[in-house]
Amino acid sequence: MSTTITLNGERHELGGEGESVAALLRALGLADQRVAVEVNGEVVPGASHATRSLTAGDKVEVVTFVGGGDVAAEPDDDPLVIGAHTFSSRLFVGTGKYRDNEQTLRALEASGTQCVTVALRRVDMRREQGPNLLDALGSRWTLLPNTAGCYSADDAVRTLRLARELGIADLVKLEVLADPQSLLPDVTETLVALKTLVAESFTVLVYTNDDPVMARKLEDAGAAAVMPLGSAIGTGLGILNPINIELIVARAGVPVIVDAGVGTASDVAVAMELGVDGVLLNTAIAKARDPIRMAAAMRDGCRAGRQAYLAGRMPKGRPSPSSPTAGLITGDA
Repeated sequence: MSTTITLNGERHELGGEGESVAALLRALGLADQRVAVEVNGEVVPGASHATRSLTAGDKVEVVTFVGGGDVAAEPDDDPLVIGAHTFSSRLFVGTGKYRDNEQTLRALEASGTQCVTVALRRVDMRREQGPNLLDALGSRWTLLPNTAGCYSADDAVRTLRLARELGIADLVKLEVLADPQSLLPDVTETLVALKTLVAESFTVLVYTNDDPVMARKLEDAGAAAVMPLGSAIGTGLGILNPINIELIVARAGVPVIVDAGVGTASDVAVAMELGVDGVLLNTAIAKARDPIRMAAAMRDGCRAGRQAYLAGRMPKGRPSPSSPTAGLITGDA
């Protein structure tokens, strides 16, 4: 007699009552894949796959990371420190929307980034399993699991608990969105999720709006970095509210990383010149006409903006000549 469970949102027939999680993964061809398993809302550790049995009506989720190291980084006496991690590159790059894994890797290499975001998604049981993004990324980059697509604190926390089961959730990016149309952050749900994650010893980088008051509340709640948006996700509109970004930077006791809205290299430079500690972007590279060339431009914009900030810009004011006015050769000879 077959046993019906819900697997990744769809009906699935087991071979029989009491089949183990390990047997299910073997039957799905996932025994050797890097996946995390949740049964009825609770993560099943890998060591328990062989002993955790399944019964009729169980709700099972099988997930992995998708595109959502010896990187050639120049020596840097101005490192960025977040939690236990130190980065010489201040550019954080997403792994979504690229044509394939090869293009993803080439863009990441060209960007000079040392930390890349990955999204957790259900394994598609209807497709033959191709190369896993985690395998393609290898150990060359620090992985930053994110909660893209989550609209509640509960879903965000659940996602990152599964990420931890996959073994790469030391550093995580928290974003809880208000709705799929605006893609703006729901700061109330974000704060709830943050407090839970901090209590569970996650090192959390938090996506938020460009409100200095909210940024301070997130820092006080234990955020390892605050990530105000430059403009809404995927718009490419650049930094719409530089005054608020500067206020956040001036008040922050943790790193500030602009996240979302960057469209081109000059946007990265503008953000860095405001004094932020880094910039996170994805679409601006992945959807450029030449993603590899754009990735290199973003790298250079980040470095130039940081150097300009450290150098200190000249004061703005009235027109003044740049050459001496004394000793001019005039027409009075």
